[in-house]
Amino acid sequence: MRVRKGRKLIEIGEIKEVGFFGKVRGLMFRRRESAKCLLFKFAKPLRIRIHSFFVFFSFLAVWLDGENRVVDLKIVRPFSPRVLPKASASQLLEIPLNRKNARLVRLLVDNEKDLNIEKN
Repeated sequence: MRVRKGRKLIEIGEIKEVGFFGKVRGLMFRRRESAKCLLFKFAKPLRIRIHSFFVFFSFLAVWLDGENRVVDLKIVRPFSPRVLPKASASQLLEIPLNRKNARLVRLLVDNEKDLNIEKN
């Protein structure tokens, strides 16, 4: 899967598209180093709120439109009660912050000033 952030086209690599129960579970109760990137697809664009209860590590939430363009992205800390994107999105990509995904996260996050870091 490729996503577009500004003029950059970024290859995401291995992702797991989740169904209904996967949307409910997300990254909850998974281990940081073995967790895969998860893709949530929605039937129509939504400004969907997420949480990170029972996620014991930080992850990068990337909201995408129908053409895989980045709408918003935020670092989500463990046990954050509410994380909301700036605009509606058709897809959500959750990328665990681990060694395997470090290069990908650096490509998506141009500079830390532009990144919204969610705190408890």
